[in-house]
Amino acid sequence: MTHGTTGWHVPETDLRAYARGDLEPPLLWSADTHLTACAHCRAALADVTDPVALDAGWDRLDAELDAPRPGLLESLLLRLGIADHTARLLAATPALRRSWLGAVAAVLVLTVAVAAGHATGGSPTLFLALAPLLPLAGVALSYGPALDPTYEMAVVAPMHGFRLLMIRTVAVLGAGLGLNLLATLALPGYGLRALTWLLPALALTATALALTARLGPVPAASLVGGGWVAVLLAADSVRAGEETTLVPFTAAGQGVSAAVAVLAAGLLVLMRDRFDLSRGRTV
Repeated sequence: MTHGTTGWHVPETDLRAYARGDLEPPLLWSADTHLTACAHCRAALADVTDPVALDAGWDRLDAELDAPRPGLLESLLLRLGIADHTARLLAATPALRRSWLGAVAAVLVLTVAVAAGHATGGSPTLFLALAPLLPLAGVALSYGPALDPTYEMAVVAPMHGFRLLMIRTVAVLGAGLGLNLLATLALPGYGLRALTWLLPALALTATALALTARLGPVPAASLVGGGWVAVLLAADSVRAGEETTLVPFTAAGQGVSAAVAVLAAGLLVLMRDRFDLSRGRTV
């Protein structure tokens, strides 16, 4: 920049390079910023360029100034090396919004309070029954036209539909399971029994994802969640010393949950191509 009687100005050589589109950053950024506030330099730029090129330059500047600023989550993802289009899709996921995460945290606090109030005997049945449903609900909300504000962008995103589903699923599961694990730490009196929600949560989520290609995310999650509630209502309790535990949270029930999770994950991989074919119909 040069200094004149009215302040700092862009040198004529830089103005000519700017007009030709040859000015490189950071001089380009400096010139863009200066030209928005300096009538003298804008007039000088008009003298060294043709009107068409000048209009194109201002259109570029307007587009850059009007571009949306990334939020906190998106900025963090970009700093971690995530591609910008992937970071934008993740940041806009409904189940990663503060309102959703706050609601999940409130539900977990209430169930932990109920379980802690009965810590003198039995098992945290309410907490164990509810915890697997929260990640399932989060995944259902993360991929679909009715609930996803960036669904149109997701449909035209340059990536496989299955990959997009997995990216959002991993992000939502990470948030949901993380909140569940924090809630579990508030139940130290139950020991490892307080973690028996983990395998059912993975089994329910994997099963819902396997059904999503045919049913859509919300119907699939609703069907699987309803099945889980039916299993709990029909499950018999077994006695372990002085404690009563529902069958899904016993060693045998945990083995079944693990088997279901592995089977559903295998089916999901086999059906991965269906997510591109059904992208505009079910999701």
